[in-house]
Amino acid sequence: MSVLEKVRPAASKPATAREPRVTDEHGRRIRVWELVLRYLLLLAVLALTVGPFVWQLSTSLKGPTEDIFSSPPKFLPSEPTVHNYERVAETIPVWDYALNSLKVATANVVTNCVGAALAGYALARLRYRGRRAATLAFILAMLVPVEGIIIAQFTTMRELGLNNTLIGVVLPGCIGAMNVLLMRNAFLNLPYEIEEAAYVDGANVWQRFLRIAVPSVKGTLAVVAIFAFMGAWDDFLWPLIVLSDPSRFTLTIGLNYLHGTFANDERLVAAGTIIAVAPLIALFACLQRYFFRGVGEGAVKG
Repeated sequence: MSVLEKVRPAASKPATAREPRVTDEHGRRIRVWELVLRYLLLLAVLALTVGPFVWQLSTSLKGPTEDIFSSPPKFLPSEPTVHNYERVAETIPVWDYALNSLKVATANVVTNCVGAALAGYALARLRYRGRRAATLAFILAMLVPVEGIIIAQFTTMRELGLNNTLIGVVLPGCIGAMNVLLMRNAFLNLPYEIEEAAYVDGANVWQRFLRIAVPSVKGTLAVVAIFAFMGAWDDFLWPLIVLSDPSRFTLTIGLNYLHGTFANDERLVAAGTIIAVAPLIALFACLQRYFFRGVGEGAVKG
């Protein structure tokens, strides 16, 4: 038998189709039971995180004739209505409270983004005596609980004459230690060669900071903005202590009236909760693409 006759039958055999394989990010094959276990864990986490929000949304849309404590519970209202949201606005000046919260949160975002970027760049790029000690001070500041310094903060605001003002609400949290460390790690990931080239071309520190460093860490700035907005919007204890005039109350304090006066009306409380959570969802939806990119910007060096 010639070589051609030996090769021809082998070549004429139809190639068997490969079975589809599921692999991870490293190219390793994932078994079926591992894949099923992962999806079950994801569904469990989704139920724990999203479930309460879905229940509150469903409760806020239910009318007065629907039983919200039925067994088994019904997530979908039979006759959806927005009357509960109208009642919230009639019970408390919710939009005035929301405006106060928006002012505080916006100021907190601006001060944290600007201050954390400046401090993080100084810790990461500038050479000066005591830089390591300054970094350690920011790390130690994260270990101090807010409840341990809240009396000192209140005394300071009183001495400055900022009690019962929105500035007094903003000032203690205008620059967060964690945000500074996030920006420091993000700036550390930037190649030194880029700034050295700009320095050779005659760029000073401010030009290198504004034109090279800041545009390269937009993702981390988005992370800082989201954290700052959430912290200011959700804060309850400090505004409750420093504010005494109801016209200056933030949304979290104003919604507390719904729990105290209308504790039995769960529909009203649920509607107020959705009003408070909606801006956070909208902010994250707008910045999510920068958020997930920014989480990894400072994860290489520390």
